[in-house]
Amino acid sequence: MRILFVNPPYISLTSRGVGHQIPFGLLCVAGPLIDAGHECRLVDAERHHMTADEIEEAIVDFAPDMVMTGHAGSTPAHPACILVLDAAKRACPQALTVYGGVYPTYHAAAIMTGEPSVDIIIKGEGEATTLALVQALSDGVSPSTVPGIVYRQEGAHVETRPAATIKDLNDWRIGWELIENWDLYQCFGIGRAAIVQFSRGCPHRCNYCGQYQFWSRWRYRSPKAVAAEIAWLHRTHGICFVDLADENPTSSKRLWREFLEALVEENVPVRLFATIRATDIVRDADLLPLMKKAGMICVLMGIETTDPTTLAAIRKGSTTREDQQAVALLRQHGILSMLGHIVGFEEERLADYLRALRQISLYDPDLLNAMYLTPHSWSDWTAENGERRVIETDRSKWDYRHQLLSSRHLSPAMIFAMVKLLEVAVHCRPRALLRILFHRDRELRRHMRWSFRFSFRVWRAEIAEFIRQPPPKTGRMTLAEWFGKAQVAPKHAEGANDTHRGTLVIETTAADMKQVGASQK
Repeated sequence: MRILFVNPPYISLTSRGVGHQIPFGLLCVAGPLIDAGHECRLVDAERHHMTADEIEEAIVDFAPDMVMTGHAGSTPAHPACILVLDAAKRACPQALTVYGGVYPTYHAAAIMTGEPSVDIIIKGEGEATTLALVQALSDGVSPSTVPGIVYRQEGAHVETRPAATIKDLNDWRIGWELIENWDLYQCFGIGRAAIVQFSRGCPHRCNYCGQYQFWSRWRYRSPKAVAAEIAWLHRTHGICFVDLADENPTSSKRLWREFLEALVEENVPVRLFATIRATDIVRDADLLPLMKKAGMICVLMGIETTDPTTLAAIRKGSTTREDQQAVALLRQHGILSMLGHIVGFEEERLADYLRALRQISLYDPDLLNAMYLTPHSWSDWTAENGERRVIETDRSKWDYRHQLLSSRHLSPAMIFAMVKLLEVAVHCRPRALLRILFHRDRELRRHMRWSFRFSFRVWRAEIAEFIRQPPPKTGRMTLAEWFGKAQVAPKHAEGANDTHRGTLVIETTAADMKQVGASQK
């Protein structure tokens, strides 16, 4: 079959500031299909900022039998994914359209009801399911035999039995050959960049996240194979920077050590960025010299909140003391620390933001990524907080960068001002500025200056956007009502047709969190 992968034109403020990343999930799905003899091509509408008309032209040019799309920023990218599939139906009506990712996995019924341009939805991991689907269609076999999909049949949609979780990630390769020009993907000022995955899933049960629900269990690839792949990317394609698309790469200290040792042995000048729990940094303090030697330049730690009561309520499994200790350990070993801080778990008051500022300043991180709580319909937190009111009904803004839920005590304008002031106060502390200006490590000094400059661009752009399009002051529906309505909404219902970090496989890093971690990252 001729299969066209389209990375949708979801362009966030952060991708403009940090740089575009490869559509890793689409490449994961493409690799096995290429090996099975199918003709595949990638159109990156995000990287090229393509319009619907330009996407149609690309589809007509390839004349595919199947058009597939999905995105790492699964929820906010949904409108852009539908734009792609609408374009596919106009350009090539006979082609099957396939949509995958975390958002369609949990909202398949609503999508099939409200979006006639979607023929098939891949639920869960995409590699094995997509390969089985394409082979069944090629052989003239009914899609009802393929587990893990939802498809149309005689005006209705049919859901097959769940697909099994992939047991051995080493059996599935990435379709790197679909990237035609690596110069298009340069992130964080370090040069050509790639995304690589060491593991999937997370053993922890943070109630707002939902990663453990999607991936079922933590699994990993061969540490030596991943290190060899990174080395191959550098030697073959000149990759200088790798973002590890893992929810929790350090779940096993033994395997993490093996990976770091293997990468050191490869001896390639590649810099790494990873999301790691603060508790694992403290636990693995003896591995930090090895992490530095392997090329780790920055670690994003999701502290989420500085309030101990809230930390316990969201089942984070860490303490403020461990968070502070992790920052200090990273600095001792020449690795930059970025803290991911989320507002909105509770209906905060002004005093809560002032306390957060004092606590984060005490942590003394190199970078801060301040974000808004972004609920997922399938997470435990959403089920426990269904009475919270939704003020943002544009799904493309459910990206951690916009306030979505109202507060009884503070207006959206006040909350926005406090978040922006928090970012300025943390990044412009005398100690932080001194490190940016005079850090003894030239590479880290250059990276901090780059991050400061581009984070300021994102900060400034978000203020301009807020002034142009301020959110409503109060919500018209509860969170439970919003998701209940979203699951049965027709195509042109409120928020369903609005257009704005790509993938049938990854909600990264990972996930939405990973996507916005960059500005950030």
